[in-house]
Amino acid sequence: LLLPTGFEQAVQFKDAEKTRARILSVSNERIIDTGLIRTGQQICTVTILSGKLKGITADGFNTLNGSLESDKIFSKGDLVQCVIHYEIQDGEYKILSLSLIDHYRIHYEIILFLLFAILIIIFAGKTGLRSLLSFVLSILSIWKILIPLLLKGVNPLLIGMSVSLLLTVLIISLVYGFDKRCLSACTASFAGIVITALLSIICSAVFKIHGAVMPYSESLLYSGYAHLNLTQIFMASIFIGASGAMMDLSVDITSAVYEIVQLNPDISKKRACISGMNVARAAIGTMTTTLLLAYSGGYIALLMVFMAQGTPIQNILNYRYIASEIIHTLAGSFGLVTVAPFTAFFASLIMVKK
Repeated sequence: LLLPTGFEQAVQFKDAEKTRARILSVSNERIIDTGLIRTGQQICTVTILSGKLKGITADGFNTLNGSLESDKIFSKGDLVQCVIHYEIQDGEYKILSLSLIDHYRIHYEIILFLLFAILIIIFAGKTGLRSLLSFVLSILSIWKILIPLLLKGVNPLLIGMSVSLLLTVLIISLVYGFDKRCLSACTASFAGIVITALLSIICSAVFKIHGAVMPYSESLLYSGYAHLNLTQIFMASIFIGASGAMMDLSVDITSAVYEIVQLNPDISKKRACISGMNVARAAIGTMTTTLLLAYSGGYIALLMVFMAQGTPIQNILNYRYIASEIIHTLAGSFGLVTVAPFTAFFASLIMVKK
């Protein structure tokens, strides 16, 4: 949690005050409406609610660029996040500029997270608490380790694989502890992640997919990071995204084999492996569909556009952003299909004595 990323002091925010403010009044006179497009500038009078400038009233500016995706419109009474540049003159603060970043949502996000934490602890007790810890560790590992190292130019495939394997061990050990079940599930997950990584590399080359297909990737290049290899970052995102489903499946099958062995200690390795495979067959069908729904859910609007415009299906399948999602789904599904028999095999090999 305390590990610095090395990017805390971004130039545009280095000497600025980040604070909350309440909008007192709004002027839309400078906004130009052209159909659905709104451009111009919204002037908002705000009172600052926190930080060094608390209690000061000032005018802030909200610039509209004609993008429904990124533009925001404020109303009187809204709680907003501000970035303020100021200087001190004669012992008093003088505001040089006040930018309205977006609506302030952090308090609602904290409430939602606390409700989730309470629910999971009530339902699962100590296991729920460990699951919550693994959830937080995953967020911190991505934000504090993966993202900074990618920005610093470390090989995306190497760091992606390392973080995926690290999280696999952390999360599964928090569920099981360091015992035979943990060894079984981790080994199978490792195998699935490696296979998915190899497939992501091969498919990206064969399908001729460039990493710029990822949202905001061009903005990253224009922010001074043109040296980054976006295609390798795209490859890494495939097996990182699928690693969670593979962990889930390996834990499910390992737990099933463990229960079988506990109820029948005299069972043979072969019989336990067959039982694990039977569980795996049932789980694979839903897990592959889970990946499909997870990845396609973000493209609902795009698919609606294709249908509304009558785009032929062969054209749709050839677009590179659709092809990239196909790689995401099928490469991850390949990993799941291989994780299942690996888990059944390793679980029976490690946990059965006979």
